[in-house]
Amino acid sequence: MYIYALNTGIMVKMNKVMAGYHMLMILSQVDGEFDKSEGKVIVKYLKDAFPFRVDLDHEVEILSGLPNEDYFLHFNNAMNDFYEDSTHQERMDFLNFAVKMVKADKKITPEENKYLKELFFAWDSEHEGLD
Repeated sequence: MYIYALNTGIMVKMNKVMAGYHMLMILSQVDGEFDKSEGKVIVKYLKDAFPFRVDLDHEVEILSGLPNEDYFLHFNNAMNDFYEDSTHQERMDFLNFAVKMVKADKKITPEENKYLKELFFAWDSEHEGLD
């Protein structure tokens, strides 16, 4: 799946790291609150994924302009982009980050659970065939 490049109308596929960042950011927002412990999970993910500093201004602009009612569709698009470029192990590692994200503020809301279930169902090794 693809996202629109800002101000161009052109669809752009996300690489797996950016797709993961988008999913984590959405997971941090679906409960209506951003806790600093969630930010630490995102920073850890980015440090593990990028050995160098990365400019996220464009990604933040996309995410901040995303209406809440579009979160689930965007999350699914990012999930599919990540899947296309990742190995089974990378998906399992990301699932661990996603679980840490929703547990970071010590509560899992029904909305967060919905997104986690979507990931687990889509990436369950019984449903995905062999890599």
